[in-house]
Amino acid sequence: MPRKKSQSRPVPPLSSSAFEQAWSSARAPQVPPATVSGRWLLIAAGLAIVAAAACAWLTLCLLFWQGSWQLLYHPTATVARTPASVGVAFDAVGFASTEAGEPRLKGWWIPAAPDAHYSRYTVLYLHGQTGNLGDAVDSLAALHAVGVNILAFDYRGYGQSLFARPSEQRWREDADWAIQYLTATRHVPAGFILLDGSALGANLALEVAAAHPELAGVVLDEPLDSPAIAIFSDPRAKLVPARWLFKDRFDERAAALALLIPSLWLLRGSTQRRGNASEYPEALQATSSRYMVGWVDSSHPEDKGLLWRWLDDLPRNPRNP
Repeated sequence: MPRKKSQSRPVPPLSSSAFEQAWSSARAPQVPPATVSGRWLLIAAGLAIVAAAACAWLTLCLLFWQGSWQLLYHPTATVARTPASVGVAFDAVGFASTEAGEPRLKGWWIPAAPDAHYSRYTVLYLHGQTGNLGDAVDSLAALHAVGVNILAFDYRGYGQSLFARPSEQRWREDADWAIQYLTATRHVPAGFILLDGSALGANLALEVAAAHPELAGVVLDEPLDSPAIAIFSDPRAKLVPARWLFKDRFDERAAALALLIPSLWLLRGSTQRRGNASEYPEALQATSSRYMVGWVDSSHPEDKGLLWRWLDDLPRNPRNP
């Protein structure tokens, strides 16, 4: 049976308006895609580089702020020696307790011999910036031989005391807590408390003595001249605003100007320096309170006779507000 031929549907002719639209679309010029100006690309790249450099610099400032204290303070945790290693009896003490009852500060109470001539005095010993209390055992033994009571302790962050990053403010708080412990717990009259500091501890002792005119006196064993120089002279400090980021100054001149109690300055140096008062530390030249200068031989740093002479020269009737 023959197939029927399929009939194709006729395509309707385009209207004139549709034809014109198609023709105009075909003839219209192609619009190129939008592009960014090279100038703006350079500006954006420059801003990105500046932002990255600023972030890197701010990161460097943060790291310096967090770690710069290690350029001045050098604490250690292990106490390798005690006064018992040199035959001196002592009691381990803890004070300045937290709300949980844990002592913030730990140290040693070294009583004077019962027949000691200067047992009426109690020395609050402030060690230097390096090590801990165990490194000061020889100095404590020499003080004990003078015949005084001694309270020596580690600052927070040193030895067995509570951990905290050392700073000038924390050292001041620790020293004030030690004075409070002596007066409130051990009932030592403030007028019979002596401060004794070594190295950066001497700078601290000078500040504390200036703030506590009720104390009997202060011994300054070679205080550091401008301790913050150790921070600002570091090459890394030249890359950041170090004087804004590190606030500890230990301004010994300002403390010496405010000092009202007798002081003993233990200095080391050549014979020429010993005979020239202009070679004295600037802080010593600034103080107007009564003082004595003792030149100490590095090979024999403990001079009991010098301390005895200074103790004999202290006021017999100390003022106790």
